[in-house]
Amino acid sequence: MCSECLVTEAIKDKIAAHGAAFRKATASPFGAEDEIGMLNLVTGETRKAIMDRADPTRMYDLSVDNFIGMPGWFGAEDQPYQIWMTHTPRGEKIDDMMNVGPAANDLVSYSGDAISMYTHTGTHIDAFNHFGYDGKIFNGFSVDDHLGSRAWRKAGADKHPPIIARGIMLDVAALHGVDVLPPSYGIGEADLRGCLKHQGIKLMVGDVVLIRTGRMRLWPDRSTYLPNPPGLNREGAEFLAKAGAIVIGADNHCLEQAPSADPENWQVVHTYLLAEAGVPILEIVNLEELAEDGVHEFAFFGACIKLRGATGAPMRPVAMRLKK
Repeated sequence: MCSECLVTEAIKDKIAAHGAAFRKATASPFGAEDEIGMLNLVTGETRKAIMDRADPTRMYDLSVDNFIGMPGWFGAEDQPYQIWMTHTPRGEKIDDMMNVGPAANDLVSYSGDAISMYTHTGTHIDAFNHFGYDGKIFNGFSVDDHLGSRAWRKAGADKHPPIIARGIMLDVAALHGVDVLPPSYGIGEADLRGCLKHQGIKLMVGDVVLIRTGRMRLWPDRSTYLPNPPGLNREGAEFLAKAGAIVIGADNHCLEQAPSADPENWQVVHTYLLAEAGVPILEIVNLEELAEDGVHEFAFFGACIKLRGATGAPMRPVAMRLKK
């Protein structure tokens, strides 16, 4: 396939992208009931292989804080992040919600809070039921048969296992000698091959691939972080998916180039990766510390919140250097 990738003929039948049809929901190579696609390539053996190489003395937090006013996906008027107190020490003295009396409320200072947020807020993973084609999602699950009044019955974020795998960071901004890629720059196969060669690493089946555009340098300024992000185009997405990536993510808020270069499809990379290739998407990943330290290969660990049937869920991914 390419000198920077390691895909054998024997493994191709386990890579959904090799069986994909253009703009069609792909049948999973892992069976008719499969709901996690390429995450099936995470096994006990692969987890052990990468954890044996991990150096826990230096860990990188790849997530962002969630806070009121943070950048997020507002294109479809979804719920921004909100937090509010449900209990305060002074309020409990007045309301006595636990019916414990004045003396107990003086002694015990009780605080509690609640949040409201779109499931695609902050650092998060996209599940396969997030996008599809013609009413069908990956592996042929359909809105007619598998979508209830409140949530999908198939392919939700709750089905995702904790992900422990080899991770690689492709620093496309550094490849081009810039802090941040230009607005709407489309990252294609040539950029990705160039990164692999420049960084001296190979793309392996089972990798979590994270792409640095430099947009996180603009975080959390909504006016500069959100508009017209540089990102992956379909060509680049196909290159990574066919090479066996199990998760593809980036430091922007939508992974892909925007606005879309496809006049018929406003989410060309999302629909391709989620519905055709069976590859979950990770968004708003903070890659700045990895870039500063020149860490391009690492042990990746990430586990999303088990929100049953949800199209996405918050995740706090971490990276650990590999032992020399």
